[in-house]
Amino acid sequence: MPQLESKNIADYIMPLNINGMDGRMLNLPPPEGKSAEILFVYGHHSSIERWWGLLQVLNQYGAVAMPDLPGFGGMDSFYNIGKKPTIDNLADYLAAFIKLRYRRKRVAIAGMSFGFVIVTRMLQRYPELDKKVTLLISLVGFAHKDDFTFSRIRYNFYLYGCYALSRSSVTANLFRSTALNPILLRAFYAHTHNAKHKFADIASKEQYNRLMDMEVSLWRDNDVRTWAYTCTQFLQFDNCKTKIPLPVWHVSVEADNYFDNHLVEQHMRIIFTDFISVPINVRKHAPSVVADPKSAAVLLPPKLRRALMKLQ
Repeated sequence: MPQLESKNIADYIMPLNINGMDGRMLNLPPPEGKSAEILFVYGHHSSIERWWGLLQVLNQYGAVAMPDLPGFGGMDSFYNIGKKPTIDNLADYLAAFIKLRYRRKRVAIAGMSFGFVIVTRMLQRYPELDKKVTLLISLVGFAHKDDFTFSRIRYNFYLYGCYALSRSSVTANLFRSTALNPILLRAFYAHTHNAKHKFADIASKEQYNRLMDMEVSLWRDNDVRTWAYTCTQFLQFDNCKTKIPLPVWHVSVEADNYFDNHLVEQHMRIIFTDFISVPINVRKHAPSVVADPKSAAVLLPPKLRRALMKLQ
């Protein structure tokens, strides 16, 4: 793997301001001999730091940029400018970023989980951007609310619970100061339903503490109201209404704990002109939030790496 001049992620983070919202973006220069541009769009419950391992792997194939999303990673939320964090508004934000950064360039776009939902909606709302895309990658992305494997009880619990949290800043702030108190998170989070798989393979106390530190950071840095509202959005959405004249490379996890891979494929085939399946045999929806490059590289299997190697 080509070596970056610095292993400190802070050396590659720069300020970002779009439409009156302040945030950050990661900017990795291309390795010698590579001119490709790669845009990575992270998913839900995320930050720039959470994806540092995978971004170092992607950097082998070109320059890599990753902006914060409004309300995530510490960036100002849409609520700050009088808007709601709808999928459409997030798509508009991403389109504005691409037009600003890649004015005369083409770019490969990789969307992680919910990030790919935003990428898809952006391409549907801004068809003029299709010609800028050199490679479109879904990393365990999804396309329709029916792709989830939740039971009806769990689905309704998430939907109506998140709807209640998103109703007002008062409710969201109360939840943040109580349920998301760092002391309570450290005591109970690892035992919750959706967190058990994250902590299942921890081999040492040091690894456990690193993982917990990152999880606490994510829950505290991400805007609670944005997190809750976007949950209600993707639990009710349908991206299958508008075609996109591009093929998609889709990395799926064979034992995904969130999605039915067969339904994901059916829905994506409705949207895209072609569907290139790239399954990986792992047990989790995503690598650990503290995954190093070696661990995170599982999301870029050989078949996809060969496609990335061809980028110009």
